[in-house]
Amino acid sequence: MDRGEAPLAVVRDERGEGHAHRHVGDMLMGEATVAGADSRTADIVPGPGGVMTDEVGVVTGELTLRTELSDGQVTLRVQYKDADEWYAVTGARAPLADPAGLDAVHTIAVGLLHRPEG
Repeated sequence: MDRGEAPLAVVRDERGEGHAHRHVGDMLMGEATVAGADSRTADIVPGPGGVMTDEVGVVTGELTLRTELSDGQVTLRVQYKDADEWYAVTGARAPLADPAGLDAVHTIAVGLLHRPEG
């Protein structure tokens, strides 16, 4: 993907700080630093089963997905779009030996969880 061709948007994170994001298709692909962790974000709409989280069970509707790399571990988190709380996606934590793989992990996660048509 040539990021130079996608239009930029500025999106505020949970602390109100602005970050540049790129629109790819109908998804917002983001790059941000969160609490010392490298992360990517995208707005998603999961399929009818929603997304299972450790803290609150299934979440549905318009969500933001964050793929976060910290201390060699990649973790997926979701929040209701524009909410403050983030929830860990159940079973979505794994070691990532090469930080360069974060974009690929995020793209795969979005591809698996973003199912607006059901």
